[in-house]
Amino acid sequence: MSGSEQLYQRIAADVKLGQRVKIFAFTNLYGCEIGDDTKIGTFVEIQKGARIGQRCKISSHSFICEGVTIEDEVFIGHGVTFINDRFPRATNTDGSLQTEADWKCVPTTVRQGASIGSGATILCGVEIGRRATVGAGSVVTRNVPDGAVVAGNPARLLRAGAAA
Repeated sequence: MSGSEQLYQRIAADVKLGQRVKIFAFTNLYGCEIGDDTKIGTFVEIQKGARIGQRCKISSHSFICEGVTIEDEVFIGHGVTFINDRFPRATNTDGSLQTEADWKCVPTTVRQGASIGSGATILCGVEIGRRATVGAGSVVTRNVPDGAVVAGNPARLLRAGAAA
């Protein structure tokens, strides 16, 4: 990585980076964990408490928020967005700005070897199964079984996973 690329990255001191992690320019990482041999594309933000496994590829313009766990060998396409709040609001009923104390982070898990297509949105509280595929542009609102292929808005089962 050249000196100029480092100028365009914000990697906080509390980030736990594995070995041989490749991070491209214009990234924002804080309080997260990134496993060995993972690639993080341009314009990616990964928030505190998020965990990314080994040998993953996180493509450009993706947003991985607090509460997201991505296991090993997962592909995240361009512009994928994760959500961690079921009822997001800017303010409380009294008009005061919400703080971390005013909402509950709902975790999401992407299991080993899964693939999420570009432009997908993953709502909180779901699990995407091992080696499952989420089609580009899909909105995932419920769990995706191991090996399944889903697509659409909301994402619907196109092909069931192979029997174990």
